[in-house]
Amino acid sequence: MTMISVKPVTDAGSMEDFLSVAYRVYRDDPQWVAPIASELRRTLDFDRNPYFATAVLRLFIAYRDTMPVARCCVVVNREQWRKSGVNQAFFGCFEALDDDEAVDRLFSCAREFARSTGATVLEGPFNPHHYAEVGLQTDAFDQPPIFFEAYNPPYYRSLVERAGFSVLHRIHTRINRDPAGYLRKRYGDADHGTRRGEFTVRNFSLLRFGAELERIREINNEAFNDNWYFLPLSRAEYRFSTASLFLVTYPRLIMLVEHRGRPVGVLQCVLDVNPLLRPMRGRPGPGDYLRFIAGRRRIRDLVIYAVGIKKAYRHTRVYILLLDLMRRVARKYRTVSSTWMYDENRPAKAAAESLGLEPYKWFAIYAQRL
Repeated sequence: MTMISVKPVTDAGSMEDFLSVAYRVYRDDPQWVAPIASELRRTLDFDRNPYFATAVLRLFIAYRDTMPVARCCVVVNREQWRKSGVNQAFFGCFEALDDDEAVDRLFSCAREFARSTGATVLEGPFNPHHYAEVGLQTDAFDQPPIFFEAYNPPYYRSLVERAGFSVLHRIHTRINRDPAGYLRKRYGDADHGTRRGEFTVRNFSLLRFGAELERIREINNEAFNDNWYFLPLSRAEYRFSTASLFLVTYPRLIMLVEHRGRPVGVLQCVLDVNPLLRPMRGRPGPGDYLRFIAGRRRIRDLVIYAVGIKKAYRHTRVYILLLDLMRRVARKYRTVSSTWMYDENRPAKAAAESLGLEPYKWFAIYAQRL
């Protein structure tokens, strides 16, 4: 008879056990893209990640005898409580073999820890990083994940629901597999341009790297502040989150709209680098980095990561200018996809539909009262 035990991560050895769970789950899955192990360690390092200046983190591993078979992290951020009015704890980094007993014990310990902090609800999956995947995939399992898109086996949904969670939100991603053809048919071949008036449109400037990141942070903090999950990022948090940003994008794929020199809107696109990351299995060597840099030039698949507009400019020409920018960029790529969005976000849906992006995959955010 085997025995289930759940332990927190306390040292380098248990962190290796934490990381190893995913490799057992996806051992025979050719579509899985392993997170870079060093980056995951960095994200979950309480001392290095400035997000944890206002948050508490605990990592849990479920063992069947001595084998790690399930894992998750739990994050509690009281700044989130003050903003939402709900004492939420979040679970993330969830991976598990198809083992109901182990997952039930894992979430039992997660709930116990969350309650000890005063939390009254446990929600997820959310990973403790602002540039991370969100939600649990619920369909289209035959399709490989796109960069920034959550990916998991079909049985995860049953594991989580049998552990007592129910769906809180449904979100989805979108894709256009022939953007040039769609845009040519709808708008013609020419880039007619859009009258800019008092607005200036330009690419991200590497020469002013720090100042440019501050402009984007300023826009996004205001643009996304009303979103149900979003907390404004400090300068240190944003720098931490964007440390590897230009491995997955180029300055020409990040565009800012300014009004009389003040930043008011931003379009951020990244490359779908997953085909380059997949062979690394999360543990790249020096040669892998060289192949990655060389391979980026051949990527023809684009991801629209975020579009942000300051509140005072949402009903001005900024929206039209950003749509025009998206169309100009999209024409140059084989496919264009979006990161997650939810149905209530009508402006985001309208912008996606204007680019011919159709619903692609669906994901669920789960919650459980404590």
